Amino acid sequence: MARHLVIGNGKMLVNLDSNCFIRDVYFPYVGQLNHVGGSLCRFGVWCDGTFAWLDDPEWIIELGYIEDSLVTNVIARHHRLGLELQLNDGIHQRECIYMKRVVVRNLGDTEKDVRVFFHHDLMIDGNEVGDTAAFYPGNRTLFHYKRSSYFMFNGRSEKGGIYQFSTGIKRFQSAEGTWRDAEDGELMGNSISQGSVDSTISFRTIVPPGNDRTIYYWMSVGSDMEEVKRLDQYVQESHPEKLLSRIVIYWNHWLSRVGDRFGDLPANVVHQFKHSLLIVRTQIDERGAILAANDTDILQYNRDHYSYMWPRDGALIADAMSLAGYHGTIAPFFHFCGRNLSPEGYLHHKYNPDGTVGSSWHPYVVQGVPRLPIQEDETALVLYALWKDYARHGEIELPQALYSTLIRKASAFLCEYMEPDLGLPKPSYDLWEERYGIWTYTVASVYGGLMAAAYFADLFGDYDRSDQYRVVAEQIKQGIVTHLWDEEAGRYARGVVYQDGKWVKDMTVESSLFGLFEFGVFPAEEDRVARTMMAISEKLRIHTEVGGIARYTNDYYFRQSDDIDKVPGNPWIICTLWVANFQIETAKTIEDLAEPRKTLDKVTTFALAGGNLPEQVHPETGEPLSVAPLTWSHATYVSTVCKYVRKQDQFISSASSNNKEQSISW
Repeated sequence: MARHLVIGNGKMLVNLDSNCFIRDVYFPYVGQLNHVGGSLCRFGVWCDGTFAWLDDPEWIIELGYIEDSLVTNVIARHHRLGLELQLNDGIHQRECIYMKRVVVRNLGDTEKDVRVFFHHDLMIDGNEVGDTAAFYPGNRTLFHYKRSSYFMFNGRSEKGGIYQFSTGIKRFQSAEGTWRDAEDGELMGNSISQGSVDSTISFRTIVPPGNDRTIYYWMSVGSDMEEVKRLDQYVQESHPEKLLSRIVIYWNHWLSRVGDRFGDLPANVVHQFKHSLLIVRTQIDERGAILAANDTDILQYNRDHYSYMWPRDGALIADAMSLAGYHGTIAPFFHFCGRNLSPEGYLHHKYNPDGTVGSSWHPYVVQGVPRLPIQEDETALVLYALWKDYARHGEIELPQALYSTLIRKASAFLCEYMEPDLGLPKPSYDLWEERYGIWTYTVASVYGGLMAAAYFADLFGDYDRSDQYRVVAEQIKQGIVTHLWDEEAGRYARGVVYQDGKWVKDMTVESSLFGLFEFGVFPAEEDRVARTMMAISEKLRIHTEVGGIARYTNDYYFRQSDDIDKVPGNPWIICTLWVANFQIETAKTIEDLAEPRKTLDKVTTFALAGGNLPEQVHPETGEPLSVAPLTWSHATYVSTVCKYVRKQDQFISSASSNNKEQSISW
């Protein structure tokens, strides 16, 4: 499972695997709908009578991106064919156009006749029923369509446009698809097919010895035939070479905001930071949804996917992007939350990119007792992230627009959803979506959300509400100390659950308790917080060469080892970075930053070829597990780098001031 190459523009997202096969095409929303659904859109080469798709094991493939951009840069060599391919994929920064440049290099000493094949295995609108694939003679393109989704394919070489084409039936009775037809180097030219269909087109070039030739291929995506025809004409008139160059230039400028001052961080960490910013951007729909992940291989395990907007993930990702300076990128997220807040004032478990409520496994009733199927931190953290964004950028129009529709309504819910006997929020599901109770992480997030609401109320002169929010927040803070601290264990509990008529502490060591300082309940240096974080660092550390930090003791999700003492769970990137964040926050000298710097360096080794970070990795091999890329992993990396650089700057500035004072004194 993994998507090694990801490109997008906020309206369209394309994922490619390690063989450079397109595996997912999302349109018109990032994360919705998937018109490929994990199938293989193959890419291959015929050369002087020999054919090879790029999943042929003889190909040696080096994956990557053009520096500081969302245009891929891939080298593929096949020594028996005597060919090297340079591949560059990009999506137009404004239009829904996917483009690919294929530079074919002849490594031999004789002229080569080369044909490049592009296979299209679409499942338009998420299924294979009722698709049509056809050749359109008006502009010599091949297109697929169903209802309001159209995909038009075209390209060119020095020999002209499409060389050959064919449409056909796939995965029905004995039909495998037109990709089989391509393997003799010829396509039969069937001009239309309907039902469960695919298509293949080819381009021909003659490559002199020691020379190269370039083939361009593009896919225009739109809601009707006229739109895709217009986009195809735009590519032809502008030339795909110029358009690909403009994509690189655009993303170079987009990244320039972060500057080039990264202290003593090594080049690989800076590269991962910038790449992470770009990957996060691909997962943000322009209408506000921030998607958790869009790797559909997870369907093999869950029969559901990660292409949803969890408000918690979205809030923490938005906070990271805001910290890096990208207020404009994440402002639509808060409007999304405001539009989709429930009438009662809470946010649902998760949402589809179009704002409809996503699938859920949280029940509305348990043993005949009604239950609110929410994770309360998801509501609270949106308020927390919104305030942090305002505090950094001072853009008052955004919170003002959301004060009555989001901030006040959500805060009223948080104030009411309280367990009066404990002074803590009522039970809800935890951030891992696995258990029901009152969880320390959730409680901390509610405190942070209510304090954010109080600050907003002060900002707008709403002092009575500010007082109310602060009173409840203070109750929560006292409740944490009274009910969630365990003196015997010397650390905070994961939470409390109601059993046999009483509240019982869950003392599982839990990484998410970093929220106690992250959301402003206590300073990171406070003794109880420090002891809790020390326990997390010691007891959740994976004792292998891979290293890292697990979510909690005896984590079952994608478990790879039963040796709990050695491997309490798989190393998660976000959890590993949470410990690094604590080390950064509590550093007293510049030397104290050495350990989190090592962690940032270590996490780069968890990345796939190409730079994408998974959710978790195998504790023994470091291979990616679950989805990749996970947006939360990339955002947490961004946040950690920002905090590291700023803490180091503080130390340098302080040292400079001290030296100046000593000089004056002298």
